[in-house]
Amino acid sequence: MKIVVLDGAGLNPGDLSWAGLEALGDVTVYDHTAPEDTQARMSGADIVLTNKTLLTAALMDACPTLRYIGVLATGYNVVELQAAAERGIPVTNVPAYGTQAVAQHVFALLLEICNRTGHHDAAVREGRWASSKNFCFWDFPLTELEGKTMGIIGLGKIGRATAEIAKAFGMRVIAASGHAKDDFVVPMARLLRESDVISLHCPLTAENAGFINGQTIGQMKDGAILINTARGGLIDEMALRDALLSGKVAAAGLDVLSSEPPRADNPLIGLDNCVITPHIAWASREARARLMAIAVDNVAAFLRGERQNVVS
Repeated sequence: MKIVVLDGAGLNPGDLSWAGLEALGDVTVYDHTAPEDTQARMSGADIVLTNKTLLTAALMDACPTLRYIGVLATGYNVVELQAAAERGIPVTNVPAYGTQAVAQHVFALLLEICNRTGHHDAAVREGRWASSKNFCFWDFPLTELEGKTMGIIGLGKIGRATAEIAKAFGMRVIAASGHAKDDFVVPMARLLRESDVISLHCPLTAENAGFINGQTIGQMKDGAILINTARGGLIDEMALRDALLSGKVAAAGLDVLSSEPPRADNPLIGLDNCVITPHIAWASREARARLMAIAVDNVAAFLRGERQNVVS
């Protein structure tokens, strides 16, 4: 059984083991694969695992031995699912491996905005505390979360985990969801109007792309904080830039952008009130170890003739 991993570095930069996968077949792992190299590297493979490398109908046709595609992530838009289904190739994903890691990162971003720990640590290192006339100083307003309203858009596993952490901080939680019927679910307009902090936890679809835009930002409470650990495409980035510069949105904490890696001229990079991390909310070692284990188990299930986490 020939198994090819097209872009394994994201999942395993060297601190995990591919041994579980290697027990299932002859494994070749590439750290990254350029589009022009994908076909050659897939050639002769029975099983292909991908994270962000695109797998198209043309590639499937060019690789007639291909029997299985595994996505090393929850999202699977990198694979042309209909093409795979038409060719009888099951596609699997890895759901729910990073729930706690992502929820934790929501608050890493939010607490950085509220306390500016990194900035003040840098100021101390620069000698500013040692030369201060006062016993303390701060360069940004410091904000307590107790009593603030957290609005969660998307109430799946990560949204619910985020809600529980918010409650532990003493925050009031409301949510907007097309599916959940919890008593704290409210209409979107009310969530935008009442929330001090808005955290995005919905998948990106054709219907909601760019739904955080000039219109919805205009409905937000003045001085709200926006957190996005979901998908960058949910936000109209120029509209958010304008709102951050005007103060309509007090601050944003983003782990995702519209293109990744971003262009150097991305309109949000470099703003003092916009904290950006490089899509790492999912990437704790613990979460990646769970992802690896589930991905391997998906392949093992396929080889036993079973369907597990199949999305096509």
